Amino acid sequence: MKELQSFGWYAARVAPHLPKQAFKPAPERLWAGLVHLLIVIAGILTISLTDLNVWLYVPIAVILGSSFASMGLLGHEILHGTVVRKAWIRDLTGGIAFFPLSTGPRLWRRWHNMTHHIHTQDEEKDPDAWPTIEQFAKSPLLKGIYKLPTSLRGFLGMAFLAITFTFHSLRMFKRFILEFKPNKRISVWLQLLLPWATWIGLLFLIGPLKWLFAFVIPLLMGNFIVMAYIATNHRLNPMTPVNDPLANSLTVTVPKWVDMLHFNFSYHTEHHLFPGMSSKYYPLVKAELKKRWPERYHEMPLTQALAALYKTPRIYSNQTELVDPFPGTKFGTLGHGLEPSNIKQKLTSEKTTKEKSSDSISR
Repeated sequence: MKELQSFGWYAARVAPHLPKQAFKPAPERLWAGLVHLLIVIAGILTISLTDLNVWLYVPIAVILGSSFASMGLLGHEILHGTVVRKAWIRDLTGGIAFFPLSTGPRLWRRWHNMTHHIHTQDEEKDPDAWPTIEQFAKSPLLKGIYKLPTSLRGFLGMAFLAITFTFHSLRMFKRFILEFKPNKRISVWLQLLLPWATWIGLLFLIGPLKWLFAFVIPLLMGNFIVMAYIATNHRLNPMTPVNDPLANSLTVTVPKWVDMLHFNFSYHTEHHLFPGMSSKYYPLVKAELKKRWPERYHEMPLTQALAALYKTPRIYSNQTELVDPFPGTKFGTLGHGLEPSNIKQKLTSEKTTKEKSSDSISR
């Protein structure tokens, strides 16, 4: 089977082979969220109320960062309605879970549930899609970035994962705020401002040094963990005219204890088939997908996926090829010539992307 299929097409063929319980909410997930919330509260109080040697705050900051990430990943699951279905409880618990990352539940559902999931890897409609060569030609910032040496650009790309979720969330607020009805915008603004007011207030309460360990380092670490998954979800995959999760999504593999800590967020192809299903059942979905369409299913270790991101550009020359604009070197995407274990440039005999992009850049 080579033609693209919608996520509904796959879901209709897999769903009959899954237990009925898989389609019910899993409120027991909230207990794990409560544990992480208590860890965050205890960690911040310990840093705020004690005068320990500064180096003793480092492991506390690391634990806080891990829980920041885990809470955000659980918040993602909660706001899909897979934990609780009642809307006000869903938004309350999801808002608490996303509080460390300062992302409001209304914004998240509009940006992620209603836009990204519906238009995954659509170059015009997916708010998380990476730019095309035409979009690149209009961006002075991207042009400057792609003039950097490849190794430096790759290093900076990995380092910037530590701030990307926060900045992208603010960009999405700017993009979507006017799409909310006027009577809903106040709550969206409050859901943005309340977390930031809390964290900035903490700065004045405990001082900059303790704030560094209680919030800044955990936020950077939480960003990096969350973005290590998000960056590999789709960025090695092609753009697709049909929202086909087996073509445009990637499942990564991590140790089982990491999956437990991160609520099976690694199962991303499965999530795009059944976003309303608790991720605890995604291993069953994965088994069905690999049994039926093994040649279409993409998976690899998270570390290998991150290494592939480091070695390849993030500009699409067309729906199935990535391009480094200035040297004009092209790379395939998953299912279209990209082999993460042996990444090689594509050879082209026709007019190169270098020439195409240079024409646009020189204007």
